[in-house]
Amino acid sequence: MSAKQLKQGLTLMFAFVAFTVTAQQHLDSEYIKVTVERASKIVKTLDISNEEKSEAVTQIIAKQYQNLSKYHDARDAKVDAIKSLGLEDEKEENKIAKAKKKSAKKIKKLHKSYVSQLNKVLSNDQVEAVKNGMTYGVLPKTYTAFLEMIPSLTDTQKEYIYNNLEEAREYAMDGGSSKEKHAWFGKYKGRINNYLSKEGYDLQKERDGWYERIEAQKQQANK
Repeated sequence: MSAKQLKQGLTLMFAFVAFTVTAQQHLDSEYIKVTVERASKIVKTLDISNEEKSEAVTQIIAKQYQNLSKYHDARDAKVDAIKSLGLEDEKEENKIAKAKKKSAKKIKKLHKSYVSQLNKVLSNDQVEAVKNGMTYGVLPKTYTAFLEMIPSLTDTQKEYIYNNLEEAREYAMDGGSSKEKHAWFGKYKGRINNYLSKEGYDLQKERDGWYERIEAQKQQANK
């Protein structure tokens, strides 16, 4: 190992440690309180009569938020540390890609464990409610919007739309921010739109017709 490589390695290590310490400070008592409050709002929609069970589920969800925050902070710290090395663009991009890939694997494992915990204590409908609660209800809202926009959808097309939104939700659950969560749905909605276009739908025409129906309903209600 050359002196330059050794220097870069040490710089990366110390920078990563510094960023990680900063990241961990975010998990203070105030942040933990926020995650518990966020989880409590979701649990209130589940109609759990047993108080102990309700509290246990709240803690499971809150802990998931906290773990995700730690993983995201560690990932971002690693990326920032890499950027601080002043590497050539291609080398920097490769290192960042590897760091993100490694983080994604850890988050995927965390996701699987989390969903498994929920399935052990909640019904399928309740697990669905938790997932929707963590993703602002985008799946049901978007799915309903597609059905209303294109009433002529076949069962096969409806299934394709729902399955893609469901996959988007799984990724969105692990997002570190509202922007990141919505970005996952945006990506999959783009995939759905491409599919529907290939199926022969003029989406702009369908959308315009939908807006017209909504406006007509409003006018009818105001009469």
